[in-house]
Amino acid sequence: MSKKTKIMFLCTGNSCRSQMAEGLAKKIGGNRVEVFSAGLEAHGVNPRAIKVMAEIGIDISQQTSDEIDPILLSQMDYAITLCDDADTRCPTTPPTVKRLHMPFSDPAKATGTEEEIMEQFRKVRDTIAAQLREYLTRTLNKVN
Repeated sequence: MSKKTKIMFLCTGNSCRSQMAEGLAKKIGGNRVEVFSAGLEAHGVNPRAIKVMAEIGIDISQQTSDEIDPILLSQMDYAITLCDDADTRCPTTPPTVKRLHMPFSDPAKATGTEEEIMEQFRKVRDTIAAQLREYLTRTLNKVN
């Protein structure tokens, strides 16, 4: 069996985008990936992120919001930043870690009615899912 591809998703607060990306990558990549997420800060997993992921059958309620561990980060195959803040402020990684930047808007900053805010969470979730499906399919087919 091939070794699992290790991926860490990075964002500012590790509460929405990186949490959704972690859950989606685990689902899409299955047993071919080992997935983590972290933030420049730990803000806790956003309840709306948990709710929109549950809508598509992915439970992220047990995931934790963690600050970046530079030692764990240095063991990744891929570090994927999901916001410009994390892209510019993320710790330096060794050359063995491939850095990618996939920016997405922050649904936690959405305003309006509850339904309008939830629609923003769904839109970001679906955009992340589409990009990860394409990226992981291409990447994992090369590796495994």
